Amino acid sequence: MPAALAPIRVGVVGVGRGRTFMNARHLGFQLVAVCDTWEEKLHEEAGRWGVTAYTDYDRFLEHDMEAVVLANYFHEHAPFAVKAFAAGKHVMSECAACHTPAEGVALARAFEQARDRIYMFAENYPFMAYNQEMRRLYSSGDFGEFKYGEAEYVHPDPASVKNSRSCGVNHWRNWLPWGIYYCTHALGPVMYITDTRPVKVNGFVVPYDYTDASHTLGARRTDIAGILMCRMDNGAVAKILQGALRGHGNYTRIHCQRGLLESCRHGGDGQMRVRREPWEKPEGVPNEVVYAPDFPQHHREATAAGHGGGDFFTLFHFAEAIRSGRQPWMNLYRGLDMSLAGVFAWRSVLADSAPFEIPDFRQEAVRRQFENDHYTPNPLAPEPYRQPASILGDIELTPAGLAQARQDWAAVGYHGE
Repeated sequence: MPAALAPIRVGVVGVGRGRTFMNARHLGFQLVAVCDTWEEKLHEEAGRWGVTAYTDYDRFLEHDMEAVVLANYFHEHAPFAVKAFAAGKHVMSECAACHTPAEGVALARAFEQARDRIYMFAENYPFMAYNQEMRRLYSSGDFGEFKYGEAEYVHPDPASVKNSRSCGVNHWRNWLPWGIYYCTHALGPVMYITDTRPVKVNGFVVPYDYTDASHTLGARRTDIAGILMCRMDNGAVAKILQGALRGHGNYTRIHCQRGLLESCRHGGDGQMRVRREPWEKPEGVPNEVVYAPDFPQHHREATAAGHGGGDFFTLFHFAEAIRSGRQPWMNLYRGLDMSLAGVFAWRSVLADSAPFEIPDFRQEAVRRQFENDHYTPNPLAPEPYRQPASILGDIELTPAGLAQARQDWAAVGYHGE
């Protein structure tokens, strides 16, 4: 950080995932406060960093700081961001930006009322080295227009690992159709590389498997995987796959008018493939090349960060935006585009995969149509707005599954229900 620049005083909400964002002095942030309701973990982290601990979010927002990082529960980001804007703070929010249309409307309005406050959507997968390289190549114009894409985020785990991340029967990971809602890790790279946004979506799921112990030995009652078929605003089509299928990995594939850009499924992490057809490639350029691109900047810091370097670049672009006063590429509206794709894909799933338009909340006239739309699979939501969490309806938890979940929760210090 240049000596002439004062540090950006920041508070972090969520002492689990939020720990990733606490040590960012090299980017000019000074951690001053942390907030969580899990008091044991909260005070442990506050003591580690020598900062103030809060269990009350409203009191946390009264702390002397310029920015907050929201790494709390998936379905809490929008209401917390709305309050942060009202308190005059810059916001970096983990995914998703919202989990209902009404939340998205409230967030867009709060952002616009805040005027000069920065919103950074902390979707990190676009910032992996090969995705940044594909964006660079696509932006050159040499490959023509984006026509079709595929992106995947496949993340299976044993039941014990899933349980340790989702303490409590109604923890969001146990009821959220995450293969559909948590689409930003795959959709985000497609949007970032091509500068397009989804405008229509069909959703599909691979249903819950009653014979798979990695699903049944716990409190989860959601389907295994989700597929979104997105129509983008330039007419291209993108297939987005997320879920707990076997075969861990992430992948991006972009077909253009004059070539293909894709990350490699085999041959080592971080490699990508560029393919041009022999009859239209520039003279002297090979038909195909496979290589491991580097980050365009900050190699050392990005290589040491999590999620393939993405965790460094979300904070980097947040700090850059605050310093410059210019919104980042991963701004509020793109965060809403990605998040609403999941919301409306789930409605498509429940409607036998019928197409649904994805509303553009840049427009107030569109927002007015959804300002009272609170539909959600959250089991604690008011009954009139409650949706099922699985295409199969309500999944009944087994005594063995609950017993295993409680055992795994206790192992990480959680003893509630």
